[in-house]
Amino acid sequence: MTDDGLDFATSTRPLAVVTGASSGIGRELCLTFADNGFDVVATAEDDGIAALGTELRDRGVVALCEQVDLAEPGAVERLVQSVTAAGRPVAALAVNAGIGVGGRFDQTDLDADLRLIDLNVRSSVHLTKLVLRAMVARRQGRILVTASVVAATPGPFHATYAASKAFLHSFAEALHHELADTGVTVTSLMPGPTDTEFFDRAGMQDTKVGAGSKDDPAEVAREGFAALMEGRDHVVTGSRLNRVQVAAGNALPDSVGAAAAGRMARPGSAEG
Repeated sequence: MTDDGLDFATSTRPLAVVTGASSGIGRELCLTFADNGFDVVATAEDDGIAALGTELRDRGVVALCEQVDLAEPGAVERLVQSVTAAGRPVAALAVNAGIGVGGRFDQTDLDADLRLIDLNVRSSVHLTKLVLRAMVARRQGRILVTASVVAATPGPFHATYAASKAFLHSFAEALHHELADTGVTVTSLMPGPTDTEFFDRAGMQDTKVGAGSKDDPAEVAREGFAALMEGRDHVVTGSRLNRVQVAAGNALPDSVGAAAAGRMARPGSAEG
């Protein structure tokens, strides 16, 4: 952690916890929370998280930033212990950390696929479980889970990523309904292709989707924050095409959706 613990313990602002926070949508979510009067606990696996802490504190909020890899066993418990040590309740949790793996499944690295599942799925369930129980006990809290428009269809050439986002969307929607009478809301954030480092890190730069137009992560964060505060079950952010994609994915047979998605994500498709 990188701030004065006394300030963290004594601040009266609501507290937001954001994972995957050093860049992209996660970073913009942190700034949006800060601009709306929240203190922020931000985590990411890379050292860019330190620079974010400085930017958040320059906005007049208490910011605790931790470089932690939530795909590692025990990391979630350590994060929750750090957050709860000062006795402050979590008002909002943004479960945003995630990675992608591009390519045909039989050719991708097994360890990379399993790491994706550990981070995108296991750590998300683990962190949500631990934070949610305290929220329900207080009968107050909001959770935002970053899914994706790819949750609406199978995802050839990024099969484990698309499946993880389908899981997260279903998970968030189910919790939203389970918790209807508890004072806690859960919102699924469903962005389309967004101008972040995702496609570079996933090895999908040469795909049609990787080379195509992308939404502004700041706008995605603002739309996600608004939906979170309204207590909506989900929000499809960005361009109208994203909403069309989700509607089509829900209406068409999976075989049709998979074929369309595969054309966009096939390695080398950006060139032809």
